[in-house]
Formats: sequence, C-alpha cells, structure tokens
Amino acid sequence: MNRRDFLRRSICTALGGVGLYSAMGNLKLLEAAIGGYGPNAFSDYKALVCVFMYGGNDALNMVVPRDATHYAQYASARATLAVAQSDLLPLVPLAGGGASDGASYGLQSATGGGDTVGMAGLQGLFNKGRAAILGNVGTLVTPVTKARYQSGTAALPPQLFSHNDQQTYWQTSRSDDVRNLGWGGRIADLLQDANPGASIPMALSLNFESELGRAAFSNQYVIGSGGPRNIGDLQWNAERRAAFMPLMAPGTQANPLERGYASAFNRYMDNAEAMADALDGAPQLATVFPGSSLGAQLSMVARLISVRATLGLRRQVFFVSMGGFDHHDRLLENQPGLLAELSQALTAFDAATVELGVANSVTAFTASDFGRTLSSNGDGSDHGWGAHHFVSGGAVRGGRFYGRMPVLANDGPDDAGWGQIIPTTSVDQYAATLARWFGVGESEIDLIFPNLGNFASRNLGFMQPA
Repeated sequence: MNRRDFLRRSICTALGGVGLYSAMGNLKLLEAAIGGYGPNAFSDYKALVCVFMYGGNDALNMVVPRDATHYAQYASARATLAVAQSDLLPLVPLAGGGASDGASYGLQSATGGGDTVGMAGLQGLFNKGRAAILGNVGTLVTPVTKARYQSGTAALPPQLFSHNDQQTYWQTSRSDDVRNLGWGGRIADLLQDANPGASIPMALSLNFESELGRAAFSNQYVIGSGGPRNIGDLQWNAERRAAFMPLMAPGTQANPLERGYASAFNRYMDNAEAMADALDGAPQLATVFPGSSLGAQLSMVARLISVRATLGLRRQVFFVSMGGFDHHDRLLENQPGLLAELSQALTAFDAATVELGVANSVTAFTASDFGRTLSSNGDGSDHGWGAHHFVSGGAVRGGRFYGRMPVLANDGPDDAGWGQIIPTTSVDQYAATLARWFGVGESEIDLIFPNLGNFASRNLGFMQPA
C-alpha cells in the first residue's frame, strides 16, 4: 500500500459515517492526500494553460456546420445570426475523427473588423492534428435530458445562465466548497511537493487572480503581461512606500491579521524577485506574438516556461483570459475580431512551444462562462449553456471531434427552452481528462471532481496517454 492509499483509508476510518462523496468527507480526503506526490513523483515537465473567454462565447458561430443539409438547419435556427456559408474555413478531421452528427464543419473566417486572417491559425492546427474540438461542453452535476430539465427533476449547477456563477463553476467544478477553491488550485495543492525547490507557486495567473488557481495551501501568483509587479518600482509613491515597508519587517506586527498580511506580502515580494531574476536570463524567442492583450499574456507564459528549470518547476498551471464575448447585440460585427485574436494568439503560442522543445509537454485549452442561445434576439444571442471548445498542443490527439454535437433546431431535442442548448459533456469530464494527463492519480481525480462518477465516461480520450 502506498502513502496516498494509506492516508486516504486512514481518513475514511476517522470520518466514520461521513461518506466519501459527501462534502465534508470529500474535502477532508483531498486534504489528506496532499503531500502524497513527493519530490520524485515526476521526472518530466508539464503545463496546463487555460484560456478563458469572459462574457460567454457564441460557439455556435465559431464552429459551424458547412455541408448543405446541416448548414440549412443551422441557418434556419440562427436566422439573422447565421454566418455565411462562404465565410467558413473547412475543418478536415483525421480518419475516424469526424463529428458525431456526421456533419462537415468549418471555423468562422473574417467577416468584419478589417481582419484578413480570421481563424485560419486554429484551422491549421486542427487540420495538422495539433488541436481538437470538444463539442457541447458545459456545467453539469449529472447528465440532463430536456424532459428532466423542463419537469424540474434534474440536478443542476447553481444559478445557470448567470455570468459570475457560471464563471465560478467552470473554474471550481464544485459548489460544496465555501472557499471556492479552483480545480487548478486543488491540483496545485495535491502536487505541491512534486515541485522540489520551486521558487514560485505552481499556479500562475496573468494580470489578476483567477478562481481556477485559488488553492488552500499553495499560493497562486499573479504576474503582469510585462513581467512581475514589484512595489519597489512604484517611485511615484515613494513617501508611502517608505512608511509602508518598515511595517512589513519581521517582528513589527501587533496581531495575527497583521502578521498574516505581512507574511503574504513578503512572500509575494520574494516571488517577484525570483521571477524577475529568472526572466532576465530567459532566451529570446524567435516566435512573433500578436500585439493583442491575449498575445501579450501568452508570450509571457512562453517566457515563463522557458525558465522553468531556473524556477525549479516540473508542473505548472497557467490562467490567461480575454473579454468582450457578451454579445447580446452586434454579434456578427464584433465576434470575428475576438475569434481572430484567440486564433492568432493560440497559434503563436503553439509555435513557441515547438521552438522551446516543449510542445508535447504543454496543453492549452479554452473555457468560457457558457455558450449562447441558438435562437436570435435580432442582433445577438442571449445567455446559453453548452458550447464547443478547443484543446491544443503536441500531446493532444488532434484533428478530431470529441463529445456529441447538438441538434441545431429551435425547440429541438437539445434545446432546454429559449434556445439554450443542454450540454452533453460536463466540465468535470473535460477537466479530469486534462488532470489525468497532467499526472493526477485516478483516485485523486474523484476527490478533485466529485461529480465525475455521475457520468459514463471518465476520460474523453483527447489526450495522449500520460
């Protein structure tokens, strides 16, 4: 019996009548497993990079059926929102990797904003087998049918169709933890000892703290797109800094709250210094990133990956994001530019991982609040549920569609009502497949994703074996 199994069984005994899948039992078991992955757990390097599209991306206008029969059904359902059939970039799946509905699909190309590239980059990654498409993913507690949803008998995630609540659920994948720890943060807690001698935390977020990386024991680190933020650089506030810094010195705090704040602040300063020193020695990348916000974030992620050995890291979880996807209006006008930004940044990032020799060790994946309604409100779409997503990298079994594509018919079998498409793949299944590749053991996956056992498939198969 290994150490993790011993800890898990011991805590089960201690909990007595509290079941494994209860909130208390599950969280206690996860905490007991922390430290079970020691400094020799991994000899390789792996990174997960979450690209979050805030606002709820209309994925039905991102991945669009293009054969005559399925396009006609799509155009009828979307009405004023339909992308012209001539504006679709063909996706050519590998043998046996076609969509579940038998349709041919394409990605939206440039239709506005002066962009001439559109999603050609992601089209190329898919067609070269370096990216996969997951069909109709969303927040689920258990599988949901239209009949159960409309009868009110289905177990549902909290506050469906709410931006904030669904952003949280996508990044935490559970509602029984009042601390709102992210599933990336829970992984970082679990594997924290597998980064021996690390000088910065495993979970890093660009520009602001993410819920995905929020952890109980390992600290998330936030870095700017231009590098670490250090209070020593704030010369415009020199007087305040001069008064503030002595308060952070050891032994000067009067109560536990002050000591806790000082400890966190000094830890942040240490992280910033270690990261700045490492980045000073980072190699100059030949890969050119787009000048967009997402391009700058992913460029910094690539630079951080390039100094992973200096920072003592074997596992990393990154969070980057872009906004502007809440298209209740002007969907056809504004979405193409955002999709082009997404495509160009992800394509450059893939090229950078190849340049750095870590293409098989780094996996990027998309997420968003929710999908949008199939039905049109005239000039845009409203808050929906299920949506398609991309996974890219050398370890991805790309050039394939995964999951079940929905029937694109208003009031059809996948329409919960008002055009809100019921997901057929859960966030738990999506994230658990990534976590397994990352190195999380099968038993710990259930602790991180407590609803995974409610679904028939534990592994969606889009990643190469670990």
